[in-house]
Amino acid sequence: MSDTHTTLAAQAETRDVKPGLWRELVSKEDWWAIWIALAIVIVAYGLFASGSSIKWLAVAPAKWTTVGEAVTDLGKKLPQYVSLFVVWAVLFGIGLAAIGHRISHFVASFLVLFVVSVLIFELGAWVNASKYNLEPPLVALALGLLISNVFRLPDWISAGFRVEFYIKVGIILLGATLPFTLLVWAGPVAVAQASIVSLVTFGVIFWAGRALGLDKRFAAVLGVGGAVCGVSASIAIAGAVRAKREEASVSITLVILWAIVMIFVLPFVARAFGLPTGIAGAWIGTSEFADAAGIAAAQAYGDLAKHGTAGIAGSPEASLQAFTLMKVVGRDIWIGIWAFVLAIVATTRWERDTSPTGLKSRVGAGEIWTRFPKFVIGFVVASALVIWVASHYTLAEYRTVVTPALVAPITALRTWAFIFCFFSIGLTTRFGTLAKTGIRPFLAFTIGVAVNIVLGYLLSVHVFGSYWAGLGQ
Repeated sequence: MSDTHTTLAAQAETRDVKPGLWRELVSKEDWWAIWIALAIVIVAYGLFASGSSIKWLAVAPAKWTTVGEAVTDLGKKLPQYVSLFVVWAVLFGIGLAAIGHRISHFVASFLVLFVVSVLIFELGAWVNASKYNLEPPLVALALGLLISNVFRLPDWISAGFRVEFYIKVGIILLGATLPFTLLVWAGPVAVAQASIVSLVTFGVIFWAGRALGLDKRFAAVLGVGGAVCGVSASIAIAGAVRAKREEASVSITLVILWAIVMIFVLPFVARAFGLPTGIAGAWIGTSEFADAAGIAAAQAYGDLAKHGTAGIAGSPEASLQAFTLMKVVGRDIWIGIWAFVLAIVATTRWERDTSPTGLKSRVGAGEIWTRFPKFVIGFVVASALVIWVASHYTLAEYRTVVTPALVAPITALRTWAFIFCFFSIGLTTRFGTLAKTGIRPFLAFTIGVAVNIVLGYLLSVHVFGSYWAGLGQ
């Protein structure tokens, strides 16, 4: 890997002497991310099994309409926010101390980061937030970019911008909220369609990016960003393949751009074609790039049917149900699959050293293990734990029992970790760096968008149309 290639894993030190197993387990950022995230999952499960929940600590703002309601909610939950800050500060602090960082600087910086994150999360709870795509992690990224490019921050505050640490913890928690059992529950049609779309869209964007001269890692981040769940996938794959930080930001920006466009385009075209709600929802789920934007589009189409718009058949709920099966379950679960596969590919093929003669050296098994991003293993383990829990329930019971008491609180903590990460990315990124990427990423991603929309239409309408049309009836 080139010395000029600044990676998301840049903070993880490369040592000449390989540490022993125990030393590695307590001195590497990836392992501490695993210990922290799995500790959260295990504690959450322990409380769930005893009839309780981690919900009190996994605090999240309540929906609000007026600023007064938001302020009241903030004051009411102040003890929970304080407790959550202490827990995060202790967990991250222990890990950072173990790998050699000064905790005093981190705690002071993290306090500022946490307070701003609370306000960002509160904004995301506004009833109209989804309408304007104001998801907390995205707002955090935009605000961070604004601050870093307008103001000069003091040096001490950068101690809390632990981008890699936060995102690794968040990705492992993501694994606990996306058990692969959901694929089985989604049914063979949803699994087949989601798999086809994920594989084809990734391949198109990746090879378009390579044809346009993009680095393999950057092309992989763009490819998975378009093939799966854009924002989460972009940051997860950037970590897995050790892409540049600004490359993840570019991918996220493109995902948001096209997600917003599709909110308006897909329902409009589906209505023009007179598609039944189930088919339209499946097409939206196949072609949208962000969960919030897709839900907005699917809900809007369902509302058209609910209000008796001519030419729209099917139940209003079918649109959202089909979208959920295709996007939230079928495609999003591919985050873990792509992260694992691409981490192996990047480790064994893309990071080979090139000799002066131009011949690539072999990478031994030990070196593969050293380079492999261990937090991907944490993702798989966290998912396996929740798979084991889910195996004792039906899909209906999972949604009514497991989700509110176990999965939802972990999701809230995952959102906190993502806010910390995205805000830190913004605070450490300059617009000039983003501008250097040029037009090529946009072209590669847009080619994938075009293929994605056409492929999604063919699969939803002509290949699996009878299945989706009958959904909810």
